[in-house]
Amino acid sequence: MTTTTHNSVLAEAVLPLTGQAMRVKQIILVIAGIAALAVAAKIKIPMFPVPMTMGTFAVLGIGAAYGMRLGLATIIGYMLIGALGFDVFAGSGAVSFKMSYVMGGTGGYFPGYEYMRGGTGGYLVGYVLAVLALGYAARQGWDRSIGKMALAMVLGNVLVYVPGLAWLAVLYGADAPIFTWGLTPFLLGDLVKLALAALLLPAVWGLVGAARK
Repeated sequence: MTTTTHNSVLAEAVLPLTGQAMRVKQIILVIAGIAALAVAAKIKIPMFPVPMTMGTFAVLGIGAAYGMRLGLATIIGYMLIGALGFDVFAGSGAVSFKMSYVMGGTGGYFPGYEYMRGGTGGYLVGYVLAVLALGYAARQGWDRSIGKMALAMVLGNVLVYVPGLAWLAVLYGADAPIFTWGLTPFLLGDLVKLALAALLLPAVWGLVGAARK
């Protein structure tokens, strides 16, 4: 028994186009998505015990809004720009990338590689997995329901944290307090972002449906 899905993701439902116009729209969406990821990574909202950053929210939101293929193109483009040394990651700095290159870092033409293989590397891998998962969930229509969108966000966060924590264990040893470093301080902020996404995506779909009437 095969299952087919007839659900569109938001990027397909808003200004649906075909042919060359659709390709132009996709390119614009990828560029806009990369810009949104870079801006969100730098946003820090005061919260206990650590400031809440919006990078994960943007990653999961783009996965749900764009779908698997367009979302994957966007996150890969974002990482390539970061690898080239542009200051697009949460803890990165263009100056530190350049200094690493000048001082003989192993990045070569990709000075951002030094940052990407550090403690954040596992989370960046998790971003790719989460985009794919959220894109798939959206294709099944999960982004149109508050409950299902909340569940998709939970799954997306798990996919970010698992490789992130695993890589920290590889770098610093399994006996290091990796959960204290890379998980527990961020759970409250993740809960806030989960609730926001669970409300936002279905609300946007409601607006799209109303506009078509």
